[in-house]
Order: sequence, then C-alpha cells, then structure tokens
Amino acid sequence: MVHLFRTSLGVMALAAASFGLGDLGLGDAAQAASGPFLAHQALYDLSLVKSRSNSVNSARGRILYNFSGSSCEGYTSEFRQVSELDSGEGKVTLSDLRSNSWEDAGGKSYRFKIETRMNEADAGRVDGSAERDGDHINVKLKLPAPKNFTLDGKIVFPTEQIQRIIAAAKDGKPLLELSVYDGSDDGQKVYNTLTVIGQPIPADRAAAPDPSTSDEHMKSLKRWPVTVSYFDREAQQKEGEQTPVYAMAFELYENGVSRQLVLDYNDFVISGAMGKFDVKDSKPCN
Repeated sequence: MVHLFRTSLGVMALAAASFGLGDLGLGDAAQAASGPFLAHQALYDLSLVKSRSNSVNSARGRILYNFSGSSCEGYTSEFRQVSELDSGEGKVTLSDLRSNSWEDAGGKSYRFKIETRMNEADAGRVDGSAERDGDHINVKLKLPAPKNFTLDGKIVFPTEQIQRIIAAAKDGKPLLELSVYDGSDDGQKVYNTLTVIGQPIPADRAAAPDPSTSDEHMKSLKRWPVTVSYFDREAQQKEGEQTPVYAMAFELYENGVSRQLVLDYNDFVISGAMGKFDVKDSKPCN
C-alpha cells in the first residue's frame, strides 16, 4: 500500500510531525528511502471495529489495491474501495470509490483520476494533474470543472509521502509532519498530516499471519507500526482546528507494503485484514 488510500475520505485512504520538512530537498526523498518499492496487488477485507456514536450498526467491504512502476518510469497506483454501511432502520449506504494515479519518482509530476458512486448514483469525478515548478505546484483540473491554480511547494504527493515516512522510520524519527496533495475531494484540498512511527518490528518477530507474512519477498523485511492523521489545512490555518478528519493505522514494510489496516472516520472505525497478496513483475531500470 504505497499510496496511502487517502481518497477514501471521499466516501479513500494509505497516512504525517515534528521534524518537519527541514532542509530535505523535495527531490531527495527517493534517495532517502533506500531500496525499491515492491510492485504488488493486495486485497483487504473490511469490517466494523466500533461505532463511537452508534451511527453505524455494521460495515463490510473490500479494498483492492494495485501498485506498479519503478524509479525510472514512475509509480502507478490503482485503488478501489467498495463499502456497505448499515445505520439501522433499513438505512444502508453502498459506496464505490475508484482511483488511478501516476507519480514520477522525483515527486515533481502527479496525475490522478478519482470516481465515487453512492447507492449506484454517480457522486462525483475528479480528473487532473499537478506539476512542481520551483517553490510552487501548478494544478490543472479537468473535472469536476476546469480550473488552474497554484499551491505552496512545500507539499508532497502520495508516493513521496510514503518514501519520507520510511526514511524517517529508518532514521529512528518517531514523528513526521507533511502537507499532502492527492487530488481527493474536489481536487483542491491540501491536508496537513501527522505521522506517528513506532519502534521497528524485526523480520523474525512472529506476527498474526496473513498472505504478506508468508510471502518469500517479505520474510526478511522489518516493518513499523504507523498512524497517520489527516487535518484540513484550510481549517487549521483559519480556525486553528486540530481535530483530524480521518486517521489510518497500519504496519508498514520497508518496501512500501502495508498490512493490518485500521481506518478511523471519527464516528466509526473499520479494520482491513489482508485477504490476498500477490507480487507483480516489474521492469528493471536500464
């Protein structure tokens, strides 16, 4: 789960505090996270953990995630989350979110398409691209309406976000703050993120089994417990609001794969257990 599934807020997710951006150049993250990301497909089965306000009686669904690419050709993420929420008295909401994105390895270019459906009706589409130009980012939206605008350059795209989290984890940093743009919501939102990184879990420590723990590509890798909270940057700037709109916890392997997802939507919490995991072929860089 290299991409943080952030766009699940549109119904997605994978995702960061306080050593800040510092002097780390935006193009340095790829070198900071040593080792390539693993091209893979993962299926997660969703179920309700708890409902804090009794607003949800039951929940079920699946996330299907495909990640591929390399440092020379860029990284492609394909994500689909189908969820069914039962709020009681016959009120069932079926949501279907699909996201496709591409990001170059240097964190300079990002393209995205996101489609959401609620109860079989088209709830919205976002289609656009973002290009880093010096100390700012130029965004061009085709949908939901044509629009061009500029963002502060101290913002990362989703794959670079994971690169920086892994780099911070390897450096023993427990906190990381990043502003992230992924095109979710209406394509104009930027989220401030706070990532809390726990102590590394060595490869030889027993784990609750799932398809990733038995895969030969994963057995020698360490992982970290990670929790990423997302905050509405605009609300924080205007109102000082510090309540996260969404949080996600997971175990993150050093090759970008994630397991044991927990999606916290404030009113209710959903877990994502990995039900299937397949390593995909990837072309080496020339």
